[in-house]
Amino acid sequence: SIGHASPEAAAGGAIGLVRDGDKVLIDIPNRSINLMIDDAEIAERRAEQDKKGWKPVESRPRKVTTALKAYALLATSADKGAVRDKALLDKLVP
Repeated sequence: SIGHASPEAAAGGAIGLVRDGDKVLIDIPNRSINLMIDDAEIAERRAEQDKKGWKPVESRPRKVTTALKAYALLATSADKGAVRDKALLDKLVP
């Protein structure tokens, strides 16, 4: 889904560097989204973002079910598709 960009942004993808007015090329057949600015501008924005550091949103109380906890142990991160990864199970149970 082209609307699922936040994991890529959080993982350091260029989508997290987009500003109002930027041109973004969405190429559905090739499954890519590209920020249409030069490499120097991307490097400048990334350096600016790195100076700010990363901080999570405010924590909130929530109930996480046992099933979701089990899934989280065996799934890849959202920017990798949040799919089950048997290699993660092999690490837990040799």
